[in-house]
Amino acid sequence: GEGFSPPNPADFYQPLWNIAGFEFTRPMLLISIAAVVLIVWLLATTSKAKVVPSKGQWFTEQVYDFVRNGISRDMIGHHDFMRFTPLLFTLFIWILLNNWFGSIPPFQNPPMARIALPMGLVGIVYVAYHWVGIKKHGLGGYFKTMMPAGLPGYLMPVIFLLELMTFFAVRPLTLTLRLFGNMFAGHMLMGVFILGGAYLLMSGSPGLMAASAGAFIIGFAMQLLELLIQAVQAYVFVMLAASYFGGAVADEH
Repeated sequence: GEGFSPPNPADFYQPLWNIAGFEFTRPMLLISIAAVVLIVWLLATTSKAKVVPSKGQWFTEQVYDFVRNGISRDMIGHHDFMRFTPLLFTLFIWILLNNWFGSIPPFQNPPMARIALPMGLVGIVYVAYHWVGIKKHGLGGYFKTMMPAGLPGYLMPVIFLLELMTFFAVRPLTLTLRLFGNMFAGHMLMGVFILGGAYLLMSGSPGLMAASAGAFIIGFAMQLLELLIQAVQAYVFVMLAASYFGGAVADEH
């Protein structure tokens, strides 16, 4: 009787328990569940690895090979890719599972729609690629790698400033906002269709009740599309992270 209330950013917070002033939220619960699920899965499928793999071991190896050969090797190169592969593999399966929690019942809340979580992952990547770049080239040499070879002298200050902003500000900002924005917007859009359909269905008006079918159908179609987008965003995040690692350890710009 109060009209339709659309979903809003507060719906993603969802505090579950308040313990001595500390709020334990639903996204915190989901990332805890994701950690347990991934640990159990990896231990169960790799602790007794065999030459002739079981179905579980085969599946884990396929996921690992996808990250190892399809992302890490291609983006970083044959010489350096192996030392980054464990981190990239961990990031991929962690982000993918948490993204899919936005669509899998009964979870249906993407933790990455809380910007603090993508920021934490980007912080790991940010520190790591600067660290390996400085370790390989030295501090001065690392900054020199930001400058293209053969650049005219009068352009060097401008290009250096732009590259400095790209390496230290634009990259972490865009990497964070891309993952957060897609998970937040996609889940918000599905909420509009599903909650809107429920509101129409319970409106009591025959015409609006009939229209609710369209809202539910579009919501279901959006849900299927969102599963794909969630997987693509995990892939894009890890691919970009690998490209940053590759650029940091490359011999030339």
